[in-house]
Amino acid sequence: MDEVVGNRRDRGPNLHATEPPDRPQRPVDSVRIRPARTDDLHRIVEVETECYTIPWSPRAFRSLLDRAHVRVLVAEVAADQGGDTADRDSEYGRRVVAHGVLWHIDNEAELANLAVERRHRRRGIAARLLDQLLEDASKAGVESVFLEVRESNEAAIALYLGRGFRQVGVRRHYYERPREDARILRRGLARDGNGQAD
Repeated sequence: MDEVVGNRRDRGPNLHATEPPDRPQRPVDSVRIRPARTDDLHRIVEVETECYTIPWSPRAFRSLLDRAHVRVLVAEVAADQGGDTADRDSEYGRRVVAHGVLWHIDNEAELANLAVERRHRRRGIAARLLDQLLEDASKAGVESVFLEVRESNEAAIALYLGRGFRQVGVRRHYYERPREDARILRRGLARDGNGQAD
């Protein structure tokens, strides 16, 4: 995955790229989680660029869409809830506001990217994306999911701990722009008869 990740030292799932909202926002109605398509790339890159100082390129995202061991999901809401009454990139008046990427090899997976448009943070969208990615990983036979997260990213850490992740290590000075340690988190996936994640 090196050709995709590129500058990994700026990476790590990021729920509040710069600053959290002053207060919790209302949940967004009618959020739909679905697999990403090529025609979503414009919006995915817009959200990615807002969230990261070293964003993945359109080419990187495009290269992931057809890989069997990679899951790329988007979250979309009604365009008026996205702040636009009309949007040329929306389908039937819907707008992509978040995306998540998880890849796996054998029975281990990495949550490589989780980004939510700034105005839609703290509305449960990241949690919905994460839950679906974990469920898909479990169905694919994954037993452990790992991720790195900035030590200062309290909102993301709270979400992950609430979903059963536990810290298993620290990577010193892992991130750049700004330089910061990464916390390494892991969650085991126990499966029921339907392949659902616990």
